[in-house]
Amino acid sequence: MITLAAFDIAGTTVDDGGAVYDALRACVEEVGANVADGDLAHWMGTDKVTAIANLARLGGVELDDGQARSAFVRFREILAERYRTEPPTPVPGAAQTVTRLQNGGVKVALTTGFDRAVVEPLLESLNWGVAGSAAADSHHEVVFDTVVTTDDVAAGRPAPDMIRLAMQRCGVTAADQVIAAGDTAVDVQAANNAGAVSVGVLTGQTPRATLEDNAADHVLDSIASIPDLPGVLDSSARHSEASAAVQPAADARG
Repeated sequence: MITLAAFDIAGTTVDDGGAVYDALRACVEEVGANVADGDLAHWMGTDKVTAIANLARLGGVELDDGQARSAFVRFREILAERYRTEPPTPVPGAAQTVTRLQNGGVKVALTTGFDRAVVEPLLESLNWGVAGSAAADSHHEVVFDTVVTTDDVAAGRPAPDMIRLAMQRCGVTAADQVIAAGDTAVDVQAANNAGAVSVGVLTGQTPRATLEDNAADHVLDSIASIPDLPGVLDSSARHSEASAAVQPAADARG
């Protein structure tokens, strides 16, 4: 029985039109490096300062820590402008998926390669909240049980730290009771490194073959299919969903 679902943000729960890819490429090219598509895909999903430093190195430019962090500031500026002109939207079915899981007794966390300064306004723009935060209220369409950013851990993906911190915050001790989903290879690697059930989703820009080559337990069109996987929701939760689905029709007949 799954007790925790941990989802990535951009490309998994949120459709940002590839804005993160574009901002990451732009900020690295601004320091004079060339960015190959394969390298960009490889480093997506990781901590963005780490991604910038490695993409610059692969493109022929060595950055010290200060330079990488300055480029990260530029990344945030480019991304913020893109989000302002082309606001991100939830992946179809994302809110309903979170509700189905939570109604079935599964806690839902977000884990992300973003820092909190990027995540908080992004979630607010989507009318999404986080349980226990000052901003969380009944007006939010979705309230996640926790959100883990790169600010919260010593190592980002593919290290399992973010998933393990989400487990700790949600009171989950058994990794085999966790399902973790994302749209990049490092999302799958982090899930496998944590001992969780790993899910690759095709709502981002990573092809199915890459997710399969990184040993994803499941590759799905989107997170909307996760509640229907065997063992995610128990039979009683499914029965409750079925009863709720037919209830309006019964009321109409009365």
